[in-house]
Amino acid sequence: MGSSPWALTSMLSTKCTKCLKDPMDFEWSYWIEWGRERILWLLAGHLLVSQVSRLLVEKYKPWCLMVYGMAACWLLLGVKGFAVILFHATISFAVAQFQLSLLTWLCSLILLFTLRIPAVEEAKRKWYDTENEYYLLLFTVSVRCLFCTSFSLEYCWHGPAQKSSHSFLWMLAYVFYYPTFHNGPLLNFDEFSKQMRRQEAFSLRTNLSILIMGIIRIFFWWCLAELMIHLMYIHALYSSAPPLEAASYWALGGLALAQVLFFYVKYLVLYGVPALLLQMDGLKPPALPCCVSLMHSFTKMWRSFDVGLHRFLVRYIYVPMGGSQSSLLGTLFSTALTFAFVSYWHGGQSYLWYWGALNWLGVITENGVKRILSVSLIQELIDRFFSPRIRRRLHAVLASVSTSMLILSNLIFLGGSHIGKIYWNRIFMEGWPWATLTVLGFLYCYSHVGIEWEQKYAVN
Repeated sequence: MGSSPWALTSMLSTKCTKCLKDPMDFEWSYWIEWGRERILWLLAGHLLVSQVSRLLVEKYKPWCLMVYGMAACWLLLGVKGFAVILFHATISFAVAQFQLSLLTWLCSLILLFTLRIPAVEEAKRKWYDTENEYYLLLFTVSVRCLFCTSFSLEYCWHGPAQKSSHSFLWMLAYVFYYPTFHNGPLLNFDEFSKQMRRQEAFSLRTNLSILIMGIIRIFFWWCLAELMIHLMYIHALYSSAPPLEAASYWALGGLALAQVLFFYVKYLVLYGVPALLLQMDGLKPPALPCCVSLMHSFTKMWRSFDVGLHRFLVRYIYVPMGGSQSSLLGTLFSTALTFAFVSYWHGGQSYLWYWGALNWLGVITENGVKRILSVSLIQELIDRFFSPRIRRRLHAVLASVSTSMLILSNLIFLGGSHIGKIYWNRIFMEGWPWATLTVLGFLYCYSHVGIEWEQKYAVN
């Protein structure tokens, strides 16, 4: 047991914590603590149940995993926490029977709103001995709301002949699927049910090799994240304004890059663990986040970072509201509604609304420029007067401006509006023109890397 990956991880973590560790990233510290204490062991139990059921009773695998997920929920969140999630699922299923998408959305938003009522929050806090246990319930129910919404909308959109595959039992199997239970990633119900029904040839040797390689990769990412918070102190510096206001422009730029890169590595771990278990269950997980160093547009960032959330937003909000196929005003409205929802779901604090608004402006500006450049007359003029090399450079110039605003929006999301204000004032106001142009110059080179990668690997 002492040589197992989990024991090795725990031992290295204990040794690292004897160093000066930056404790200011709440999300990383929170999930690592829960993972070490309970969640990793429950995920290991899920893996055991999954592999045994695939080997012996493939037909009943969804129900075996459902029962295990419900038991794990009961064990971790208690009977009251389990009852809250079951209540959300039951209410969502009952409302879905009316087969009205608008009513389903209204129900989902009301259930989400109840998580932020002070009296309800206080009542739930009393169920647990520690604040961490309450937050685990809060985070879990927030993610479950999206899963309930996905199931309910699919139920509304499918005909009577397909209702057997959208039963309450299937909803429970989807909502209580444990690898994605607490923090995602998000997998839409139709993808989940189709893949879960599909019976494939089971190879213990193949699965074992997938598991070993997956654990090695995740362990490497975890070590990299731990090194960053033990050696770089990014979050401690971001917790106070004076160090940022006093830092040189080079240090300020380095801190911004380190902040977004740590966020990327963190989600390789947090999404990598459930993605590995999805693979072991015979499901195809959403792609892991794409490296932020390759991002050169708001559109690319949303498509490639949290792929599961992007698919959810496009399928259930953007496209039903008209999306890119509607008029200009329709596109603006559907995009605004999408970002309004994602800002509210993340918590609805004021800085999240600024973040959502900046992303909305970024996406519609990029799409507007693309529409203008796709006009046949303008396309002909560009092809006639600009060589491919010049066109590539002009693309990188525009992308550098977009990337600067993308980084600013991410800093607001990760550090709050006051961090965004410091960067805006120092780089774009006080630093004009030399600091601003230097940053845009570096981002111009940065954008070339992302554009080349996108073209070479045809990443959409």
